[in-house]
Amino acid sequence: MANWVNSSVFYHIYPLGFCGAPMLNAGGEPVNRIKKISEWIPHIKEGNFNALYLGPVFESSVHGYDTKDYRVIDRRLGTNADFKALCEELHENGIKIVLDGVFNHVGRDFFAFKDLQENEYTSQYKDWFYVNFSGTSPYNDPFSYEGWQGHYNLVKLNISNPEVADYILKSVEMWMDEFGIDGLRLDAADCVDLEFFKKLRSFTKSKNPDFWLMGEIIHGDYTRWANNDVLDSVTNYECQKGIYSSHNDKNYYEISYSLNRQFGNGGIYKNLTLYSFVDNHDVNRLASFLKRPEYLKNCYTLMYTMPGVPSVYYGSEWGIKGERTSASDAVLRPSLDLDNIPDADMDLFNHIKELGRLHAELLPVQVGDYENVLIRNEQLVFKRSCASGTVYVALNLADHNAEVGFNMNGACLVDRLSGDKQYIPQNNYISINMPPFSSMILEEGNAAKVAPQVEEQGILIGRMYKHFKGNTYIVIAIGKDSETMEDVVIYQEPAGEKKVWVRPLSMFSEEIERDGRRIKRFTLID
Repeated sequence: MANWVNSSVFYHIYPLGFCGAPMLNAGGEPVNRIKKISEWIPHIKEGNFNALYLGPVFESSVHGYDTKDYRVIDRRLGTNADFKALCEELHENGIKIVLDGVFNHVGRDFFAFKDLQENEYTSQYKDWFYVNFSGTSPYNDPFSYEGWQGHYNLVKLNISNPEVADYILKSVEMWMDEFGIDGLRLDAADCVDLEFFKKLRSFTKSKNPDFWLMGEIIHGDYTRWANNDVLDSVTNYECQKGIYSSHNDKNYYEISYSLNRQFGNGGIYKNLTLYSFVDNHDVNRLASFLKRPEYLKNCYTLMYTMPGVPSVYYGSEWGIKGERTSASDAVLRPSLDLDNIPDADMDLFNHIKELGRLHAELLPVQVGDYENVLIRNEQLVFKRSCASGTVYVALNLADHNAEVGFNMNGACLVDRLSGDKQYIPQNNYISINMPPFSSMILEEGNAAKVAPQVEEQGILIGRMYKHFKGNTYIVIAIGKDSETMEDVVIYQEPAGEKKVWVRPLSMFSEEIERDGRRIKRFTLID
């Protein structure tokens, strides 16, 4: 899926923890704690994040994943009106919004389960769950039921029941219409019926073709869920593990193998934009995973420049620590004071800011092919390339300087991460002395410096444009028809088969009428 997601960098917040909500929902009047996110918008923008993934925000009993009501914001966070105001402010600041869709299970306080407890076999909702009236539950209900992975406070929904599916879809419709959300992260996606996801896809895309569906998947073949019929993307847990362990073990062979298997020539996920991350609300903070804090920058450089859409979990941009216990994830989900971050690593934050800036500027990093160039235990070089250019990413995790050398075709390389320092090849071979614990993002140029963005006849060469039907393309050049001498635009698919198309400039630039209004045939993607 090539749309706004390709140019996005996500900021991930777990709202109940972030906003300092009480651990238990004791009822009472709503308290507008969600406004804290509004106070962080300047920080989010400073970090060059342009999309926000929010964990559960709807009414629940404890942690958000035990839903009580899909259509009411958790009273510990505020009201629907409070959340709508936040969503409007986020959109006004150019920030997309993705919410957690927890559709595999609900909490025991969910209205339909409460009715089941009261009416038992005569409940009109008994088929909304997987119930057996010949037994009892661990909570001494006069029936047994299926819980998520043995957690009976999380009651598994029978999402295959058309009534349940319709209820969920109507809830999503309300989220889209009232809050204007741009996508969903689907919790426990491996446990949800694929047929429901197909319905969800058809429904949401009919309302908004750019609506993004991303599933939480830890193991398995990601293409079972991420394909043209089900979801757009899934979590890349394979590389989340590979990023920190390849540094801890001084073994870049591990992560380079995974990246090549996934995205290299013939890669099994080559045409997918997976969700990249190094930590989240369920796993230890990266700073706690790593054996040495000096590895942090390289980990983030790798995560930002590998294929996929990068995401940073709130607080980790300063390298804060956190390790889950066998009893609780609360330490992973703290309330943070923006003016008093504990042991804040500002150098790391500045590095992440630069990575976000470069991700926005370098199209090869967003949509380019992946190719391993040089692999050693402590050094790695890989290449991202597309029609608009080529970028090499070089990493040195050693505690000493290291020489990296490789063949290239351009006239020079410019390290965009270190202030545009230039490197000139000799006989198409480049050799660079890298400092310890360092990374470089090297843009290939065809002159003494990388050519600036070129504009011809109002069209930006090397930039992404979106067709009114939803597909996106990279403009390669402006040319002329050999017979009519009419100006034409040459453009290419950024992913998939990468077909090249030619269209008259006048048609490319024109406005057309669609659904009773005038719109551009092609729109520049910022």
